[in-house]
Amino acid sequence: MPARAEVVVVGAGLAGLSAATRLAAAGCDVHVVEGAGHAGGRLATERVDGFLVDRGFQVLNTGYPRVADLDVDALGMGWFLTGARVWVDGRAHRVVDPRSRPTALPATATAPIGSLREKAALAAFSARAGYLPVERLLAAPERAAAEALHRAGLAGTPLDRFLRPFLAGVLLEDRLETSSRYLDLLWRSFVRGRIGLPARGMQSVGEQLADRLPAGSVHLGCRVTGVAGGAVETELGRITADAVVVATDPTTAADLLPGLSASAPRQVTTHLHVLPSSPWDEPLLVLGRPGGELVNSAVLTDAQPRYSPDGRALVASSTLAPTREADVREEVARAHGVAPSELAHLTSVTVPRAQPAAVPPLELRRPVDLGNGLYVCGDHRDTPSIQGAMASGARTAQAVLRRLRPAGGPTSPWRRPPMSDGGPRVVP
Repeated sequence: MPARAEVVVVGAGLAGLSAATRLAAAGCDVHVVEGAGHAGGRLATERVDGFLVDRGFQVLNTGYPRVADLDVDALGMGWFLTGARVWVDGRAHRVVDPRSRPTALPATATAPIGSLREKAALAAFSARAGYLPVERLLAAPERAAAEALHRAGLAGTPLDRFLRPFLAGVLLEDRLETSSRYLDLLWRSFVRGRIGLPARGMQSVGEQLADRLPAGSVHLGCRVTGVAGGAVETELGRITADAVVVATDPTTAADLLPGLSASAPRQVTTHLHVLPSSPWDEPLLVLGRPGGELVNSAVLTDAQPRYSPDGRALVASSTLAPTREADVREEVARAHGVAPSELAHLTSVTVPRAQPAAVPPLELRRPVDLGNGLYVCGDHRDTPSIQGAMASGARTAQAVLRRLRPAGGPTSPWRRPPMSDGGPRVVP
């Protein structure tokens, strides 16, 4: 641990690493201090009986623009189909984006998630979110997501059977109080991208960014006890710096920076089970049924076989409220059409403070420069997502460089148009 650095980043999550890699590329002497034993922040993966277990049900969405900062091919991705399975009257029905699987069009067209008019309304909503300029999406009147969907002709059956459980698994709230502007941006990412899992788990996303930093500049297992403009106090001593970036979770950031408004009220519990083999022939999310505890369940190994050590199927099932495995075992079994006795419980993970809320009024670009050489970034400064974390890190790096490298330089990448600081181009 150095006694001095040009920039100290507190936190090795995606926001901090996005800031640090940009600063290092611009020639800054950057050191990252992280209290946990791994890089990646909330993207954490462990092995349990040989299976890869992420901290909660997490996926990488290539529809997020900042995913372009990653080498996705090097992550060895496995992909889910764009869509979901819906159980109605004892039968599972597929709802699949026909652009990714044209042969699924007849099944999707006849799936009991609404009338033909409501399905046309869903297609129109998707086209609007996916292809209108972002400026127009952000200029639309802001409402709660539930009201926006109702106005789009998607109340009743399509909302209850498809949209509510699908969105609850992403937003971590099922009342759909989230801002309609964030809903538009989020839906845009699903229309434009693919959903998948890296071969070595979600933690490998953060590790890929950390590997781009100079050797010895990421300090794991070192808790920060205080920050100020020009200094960071750690368990191992004090580091002085020209700039300090706080890139922790919202609760820790608020503790380190009195007066900062940041919180993460959403939570999720994920139960992991093992089956001898998958009951399905396609990698599709299974939506929870109205009135049940589950918001969704998925056979992770259908999309990414490397999550299993031996070919058995790994199932992840999520609830918004903290639940016991025994509370949901029968519901998980029904979701996959198997007997409860076939499910072997692997582990359960409850993630409190899993993500911030994005309720109206949506603040896409909250300040990152706090003055006096102190900065803050994280998904609580933009949107509650991987995109929001990485975009805020990019914005923060630009703010730091404006102070430390005001003149730029002929080879500086910061003389190009901003990568993610372009106003209305910001998406979740």
